[in-house]
Parts: sequence; structure tokens; C-alpha cells
Amino acid sequence: MNEIMQTKVLPTTQAAAGVPRLRWTLTEFERLAELGFFREEDHIELIGGELVPLAPKTVRHEVMRGEFGNCRPMRGLPKDLGTAVALGWRVSEDTYLEPDFLCYPEARKRDIPWLPPTEVLLAIEIADLSLEFDTTFKAKLYATLGVREYWVVNVVSPATHVYCNPSAGGYAEARTVPASEPLTPLLVPSFVMRLADLRIEK
Repeated sequence: MNEIMQTKVLPTTQAAAGVPRLRWTLTEFERLAELGFFREEDHIELIGGELVPLAPKTVRHEVMRGEFGNCRPMRGLPKDLGTAVALGWRVSEDTYLEPDFLCYPEARKRDIPWLPPTEVLLAIEIADLSLEFDTTFKAKLYATLGVREYWVVNVVSPATHVYCNPSAGGYAEARTVPASEPLTPLLVPSFVMRLADLRIEK
């Protein structure tokens, strides 16, 4: 029985769509985690007070994240910049996110779990099964939060969706950068890379 429970995917439902639901706070969410309500392999975010299960992390996702995080441009960032990988980001009293990468001013390192979204220099999601979610719902969410630049790295067909100029209505600028073309964040001009240079299996 325990083995079955360990491999079972948490069920979800949309039965209450359009119906008011109980709102969870960050404190309550973290207390649930402490009590073991979530399993270690579960990937849950708290978005606007609602518990949102994320797509499973595939092998392709993990390989891309590892290659991305260890690439020369990422390792060669200036000393005044920092990066966080798979951070438990406490955005507000009802929102907890786990972005694959956040780039931020090194001076704010001690505040990183609670870093204000407007101080994030670049947020990156590595997308495999989550591609549609990351390029629609997540893009709107990051824009609403005020994250100035957001990338979604498509693992399936290597390319990067780049979003800039956030507002409450979404990002005003969106473009897709092929794997063969260079990527450079607006706020981190010293960071230049190409997905094609990473050692990944297509």
C-alpha cells in the first residue's frame, strides 16, 4: 500500500471552476508542508491563495536545467549578480513559486527568498511538459508581479520565449529566439549565450 501511495500522482479537479474556494495563506501552505501533507516528489506552488500542481520534472527538463546552470556565461556572471536555482520564492502572503532560475543583485542575496519581483533581473523557466502553462498563465503572472524580463526555455524544440515590459495586462513585448541565435537579458548585458552551445539531446 505504501508503495502505491508513493508513486501515485496527486489527483486534481476542476469541479469548483467559477465557484468561490478557500484561500490559503503562505503561512498555512508552509505549515502543510511541515506536517507532511505534500510528498518530497510533489511540485506544488501557491498562486493567489490556490494550490497549483506543476507538471512532473522530466529527464529532459533536468538535463537542460543542469546544462543551463553550468554554462560558461552563467558561471561567468559579474560578482555583483547572483543566481538562484529552483528557489522557494515567497512572493507575497498568498503566493509561493519555484522558478528554475532567478538572477538578482548580489547585494540582495540575504533577502532572496522574499525578493520583491520588481528587483528580479531575469526569471527563467525550463519548459517541457509545462510549455503551454509557462508561456500563458505563468507569463501573465510574472508580468502582473512586475518581473521585468522572463524567459521560457523550450526543451522540446530548443528555443527561448523572451518576455519584456511587464504590466497588469501582460508583457508588451514577446519574441522567440531560435537556439542558434544569441540570448542577452536587457538588465544583464554581460550574459550572452546560445542554446545550441549546450550539450543537450534533442
